[in-house]
Amino acid sequence: MTQASSRPGLLTRFAVVAGALAAVVAVAAAAGARYGILLLIGLGLGAVLEGLRFGFVGPWRAMIVRRDPAGLIAQLIAIGLVAAVSIPLLAAHPGELIGAHAPVGVAMIGGAFVFGAAMQIVLGCGSGTLVNAGSGNPVAVLALPFFAIGSFLGAYHIDWWIGLGTAPVVTAAGLLGPVGGVIATLAALGAVGGLALRFAPEGSRALPRRLILAAVAVALLAILNLVVSGQPWGVVYGLGLWAAKGAQALGADLSGSAFWSAPGNATRLAESILTDVTSLTNLGLIGGACAVALWRADLRAGLPKLPAQAWLAVVVAGLALGYSSRLAFGCNVGAFFSGISTGSLHGWAWFAAAFAGSVVGVRWRAALGFEGKA
Repeated sequence: MTQASSRPGLLTRFAVVAGALAAVVAVAAAAGARYGILLLIGLGLGAVLEGLRFGFVGPWRAMIVRRDPAGLIAQLIAIGLVAAVSIPLLAAHPGELIGAHAPVGVAMIGGAFVFGAAMQIVLGCGSGTLVNAGSGNPVAVLALPFFAIGSFLGAYHIDWWIGLGTAPVVTAAGLLGPVGGVIATLAALGAVGGLALRFAPEGSRALPRRLILAAVAVALLAILNLVVSGQPWGVVYGLGLWAAKGAQALGADLSGSAFWSAPGNATRLAESILTDVTSLTNLGLIGGACAVALWRADLRAGLPKLPAQAWLAVVVAGLALGYSSRLAFGCNVGAFFSGISTGSLHGWAWFAAAFAGSVVGVRWRAALGFEGKA
């Protein structure tokens, strides 16, 4: 089949757009306009991440293996754009908007390190696993349900892990005020970007136009998500909720879990996932990536030729991704992206620990048979 003949026709592309809009309208009709908008935001995020190849895991790997900073710097730009808006917004509307603020602790740092290693094994973080699954990647399709199960189990045990010790929650705005918090956050992001550029080879310092466009689009959608939902963009909670609902449907009694029996979580368990903001954006990520793959006639099919231990590693890494991200108060989205962009110190601690874990994970991936070399 030639490249021209493999392209989808206008009817196929119309069906993709119509299907996405129909899903938004259906959710709005069933749950309310706000929830339809949140699904639309998720679809937009999925389309941008897949369509413009903007992600978190691949750029970190590129920085570790090839010292290519472009993808990492695009992440920092997106975070900075969100921070410039969200930190003042949170300060101006404390009763309406909440930030991704969490304490730094033993389990948080350890969880971030494990997450960083595991995400390099499957080449997918929280958002990346959802997007890759939506575009038909078999490794992500296998990892995703185990990610959800791991998140559910991590929530079950989180109180014990927190008991190992945490510091008080620290935010940039709390220390320096909203304006000072924005300035400090942007300065720190600039310092990290400058450090990445310093280690980069001369020819890899330019930032492709698609990454600039993606960074701006992701930032705008993340800000819109904050305004519409009242909370920053997140991933992990929704996945754990799906597994919890599944366990409940199979007859499991979750009343013994301090986390799942807490009033807010118990309410979400009893309600439809169409009224859970994180679930909606997660579904949107899958749908948006799938829509782009269908639009391009690039929906992946067929299993990659991997040894048995690699497939087993996908299962274990999926569980580790879910469990560790729950202990670390989020993944690359909820902790790194949203944590830093709403001024939380734990976002920076997460970044450092997860990047160190990624260095280990890059080596493990090669050793497990996913590729010839790291």
